[in-house]
Amino acid sequence: MARWTTSEIGSQKGRLAVVTGTGGLGLEDALALARAGCEVVIAGRNPDKGRAAVAHVRERVPTATIRFEPLDLASLASVDDFAQRLSAQTDRLDLLINNAGVMVPPERQETAEGFELQLGTNHLGHFALTAHLMALLRKGQNPRVISLSSVAARDGRIDFADLQSEETYVPMKAYSQSKIACLMFALELQRRSETLGWGIASIAAHPGVARTDLLHNAPGRWSAYRLTRSLLWFLFQPAAQGALPTLYAATSRDAKGGGYYGPDRMSEVRGYPAPARIPPQAADLAVARRLWTVSEQLTGVGFESRAAG
Repeated sequence: MARWTTSEIGSQKGRLAVVTGTGGLGLEDALALARAGCEVVIAGRNPDKGRAAVAHVRERVPTATIRFEPLDLASLASVDDFAQRLSAQTDRLDLLINNAGVMVPPERQETAEGFELQLGTNHLGHFALTAHLMALLRKGQNPRVISLSSVAARDGRIDFADLQSEETYVPMKAYSQSKIACLMFALELQRRSETLGWGIASIAAHPGVARTDLLHNAPGRWSAYRLTRSLLWFLFQPAAQGALPTLYAATSRDAKGGGYYGPDRMSEVRGYPAPARIPPQAADLAVARRLWTVSEQLTGVGFESRAAG
């Protein structure tokens, strides 16, 4: 795995991938997959950014088969609509990359359903999306679901007593909770896939600290997070480098279901793909099962019935 790069991605011809997020890591994922011959659907909230992302890829890969589909992960109705449209367009899905995210808005915000924005978008939106797409994934060829976590997950805890941060909202605490939820979802999905015979490999990845617009888009203009991203940009590795663990998880024959991959240097902050350390709290099976049950209740979307077609 030493210094794995996109040059090692094998042919992805005949495969169909959905990548959530129109910029940063998602755009790099879409570009690398398109170069390898994969058909790519970029899914995101902003149509202008979506069209720009498609144009960016086509400029670099003129033969790319790529399109944009609107998807707002902060709206369960939008997630449902996207899944219905995709199901009408194709009879299978080979790769789902749950990449899009929201990070540290200074004030508590809510999704359309009233969930705290970071938990609702980063975890619950992707949880519902994956459930809706289970029937298509089960018909895919060696299907994989890649869920994006973060180094911030190390400090994450699932606070069932205040899951939506209604009593106390601390931006980074809520973000860390959402990202450990993403990791726990990936691990639990793999366990259930193995137990119930779904045939889907669920893998988690994180980008280390990457130079994307995530810290520019959500925090306040003069927030410490945004200023750090702007003034200390040289500490952040390029988005293309940050995307490597995701692409490794998505395409490498050596990436295993239930695995977690991130950068290999500086405490997983930067470098090339390697197995990442799973925080002890993410390995708590009782919490993972409870989080799954609560997520199904909150989203109103069940996996087992949808996996059965």
